[in-house]
Order: sequence, then structure tokens, then C-alpha cells
Amino acid sequence: MEAPTLALRLPGLLQAQVTAARQVGLYANEADLITDAVQMLLAARPDVRQASACQLYQRGTVSLGKAAELAGLDIVSFKRVLAQHGVARTAPESLDETLEMAHNAVKMSGRE
Repeated sequence: MEAPTLALRLPGLLQAQVTAARQVGLYANEADLITDAVQMLLAARPDVRQASACQLYQRGTVSLGKAAELAGLDIVSFKRVLAQHGVARTAPESLDETLEMAHNAVKMSGRE
């Protein structure tokens, strides 16, 4: 499946730096550099990770378990973050999602 296209307009010097990084062989293309930059931003900024995970959950794009994973939190902590962001919980999780959360809880406890 092909990734959706995102058109970006970067300030002149920033665009020049992106192009230069590709030209010297650090990245195969500008999209790889932007992907790496966004991943580094999300790793460095828990607030951005959590806010974006809340938004994806609220839209129904991801499940509660996946949103918690994206936020870098366990389910209980992520539920608190949802409440702090004013995001209402949707319908209860599916059986598959409940089983996945239970499996992850057992795995995290070291009892697997």
C-alpha cells in the first residue's frame, strides 16, 4: 500500500538543508529525511506523542491499545491522558482488542 502524499512548503534555508542532506547521501530522498525528523520529534516530545495519539483515538483511526502504544503509555495512564485532553472514550473495545491488551499486560508483567 502506497503512503499518502503530503505537500510541504519549508522556509528557504530549511528546504535547502533537506535537499543538501539528500544530495550528500544521508537520505535516499526528502521523504525519508522528513519521516526520520518526525519520528525523532515524537521520541523527544511526549506531549506531541500523547496529543497526536489522543487525536487519532478520537477520530477512530486507532484503537485504545494502539493509541496508548503510540503515546508511549500503558492503557491506564493513557485513559488518564484522554480525560485530561477532554476525549471521551468510545464504545468498549472489541474482544480481539481486549485479548491483545490482556496479552500485553501479561507480557509486561514478565509472566509470559
